[in-house]
Amino acid sequence: MEALARKLGLRTDPTIFFISAGIMVVFLVVLLIAPGPIGEAFRAGREWIVTNLGWFFILGVTTWVAFLLWVALSRYGTVRLGGNEAKPAYNNISWFTMLFAGGIGTVLMFWGVAEPISHFSSPPRPDVAPFSVEAADDAMSFSIYHLGLHTWAIFTMPGLAFAYFIYRYNLPMRFSSVFYPLIGDRIYGPVGKTLDIFAVLGTLFGVAVSIGLGTQQINAGLTELFGIPDAVITKVVIITILTTVAVGSIVAGLDSGIKRLSNINIGMAVGLMVFVLFTGSTVFLLRAIVETFGIYITNLLPMAFWNDTLASYSGNDGGWGWQGSWTVFYWAWTVTWSPFIGIFVARISKGRTIREFVLGVLFAPSIFTLVWFAIFGWSAMEIDGIGADARAAMGAQAGALSEAVDESIPLALFAFFEHFPAATLIQGLAVVIVAIFFATSSDSASLVVDMLCTGTPEPGPWHQRVFWGVSEGVLAAMLIVLAGEAGLTALQEVITVVGLPMFILVFTMMFALIRGLAHEDLGGVTVGPPPQPDDL
Repeated sequence: MEALARKLGLRTDPTIFFISAGIMVVFLVVLLIAPGPIGEAFRAGREWIVTNLGWFFILGVTTWVAFLLWVALSRYGTVRLGGNEAKPAYNNISWFTMLFAGGIGTVLMFWGVAEPISHFSSPPRPDVAPFSVEAADDAMSFSIYHLGLHTWAIFTMPGLAFAYFIYRYNLPMRFSSVFYPLIGDRIYGPVGKTLDIFAVLGTLFGVAVSIGLGTQQINAGLTELFGIPDAVITKVVIITILTTVAVGSIVAGLDSGIKRLSNINIGMAVGLMVFVLFTGSTVFLLRAIVETFGIYITNLLPMAFWNDTLASYSGNDGGWGWQGSWTVFYWAWTVTWSPFIGIFVARISKGRTIREFVLGVLFAPSIFTLVWFAIFGWSAMEIDGIGADARAAMGAQAGALSEAVDESIPLALFAFFEHFPAATLIQGLAVVIVAIFFATSSDSASLVVDMLCTGTPEPGPWHQRVFWGVSEGVLAAMLIVLAGEAGLTALQEVITVVGLPMFILVFTMMFALIRGLAHEDLGGVTVGPPPQPDDL
């Protein structure tokens, strides 16, 4: 393998690189040969997981939120990720835009209208009437629960673990380094390489699902604007074009490519949000933003432990409940991104203290997410009609948006913009923003997958990184082909199955951090050889 890597001009760990690439190719070949059985296997796996282990996903993420807050506010919060004199490489604004654009920018564009409207028309709790004021409050609560603190805890947990062990103890920039306090020098052997290979594959699948969702939304926008068919071949063409853009950013590198794209894109997204605020019901939305903070804080604790336990008695979703399609899917999907976002955030966070890191990564994007959902979600529900009196006064216009979302979730954002000035222009801008979020996610993931293979923060040869960028696009295209008409459902099935083992590994990171921090000398100087498991 080493000879082949040298011949190809690669600068990487040949075992991790070639085995990861080989498994991915084998999966793609099997997918081409037998898409039916593969789809059935993922379907059965997802059903078993959400029925038997949904509670574990929900309790696990809530535990991570509590653990991270404890670490940040404890005496360990002053520990600096790097040498004691290290300074942050990026200012706060650039740091925020990169972690956000590489994180869930595409997700907010996809679900910002669709999720609140979905919960508004089909409330999660059976005792809440659809389209009521109570349904609107619940819709906002669950939407922000899914994409607020809990989602960012899934990113922050591995991000903190990577940053701590990689920068504090000079370990390789690999997934396996996080487990050093538990397995010691075996991180350099077959056990460690197996963990790294799994992280590479999990990242590729997680990003591929996000690319699949983004592609569906771009296709829906192009259908709305230009009548381009909403078909599998169209989505494959979109993936091909945008993967080419992402590859260009990959070649440019972190500072020239990803940082620039991230700053441009977050600016465009903020501009879109401000447009909705000031061309919609501005006073209503300003009041709603403030009120949404209260709704989220009030409902956070009950939501964090709600498991839809009585679903089997209500005949809801075959016994495994509403959360099987929503919360468990979100957590499983997000955790497959955790090596990608974790290493990416660690890479741009060297020099920050644990307290700065945790509070910044947890709260800054969560606050932005809350404001985003307050503006887009409340606007969408107001357009659709909140409460019986409002809907009666609206007549035939009531429920038009919820009907559009029910028909096509990717179309939700574009149907929403039909109710605003310069609709066609804004719909076109939304397509561009989704496309750039697509590119920033893809190029960030390619850089991180390359780091997982090389074990260093420095990028490998450009053709090495391009290989991973192209691989993500091909995998996304094949998942779209497998999904066919039932696109979202099939993507949920794949990612829930892939997410379970990754979830278990990220849960284990908590114990590795506890052992590592217990070794920390808070009196001053600590950076040196990493602690052996027997020393902790």
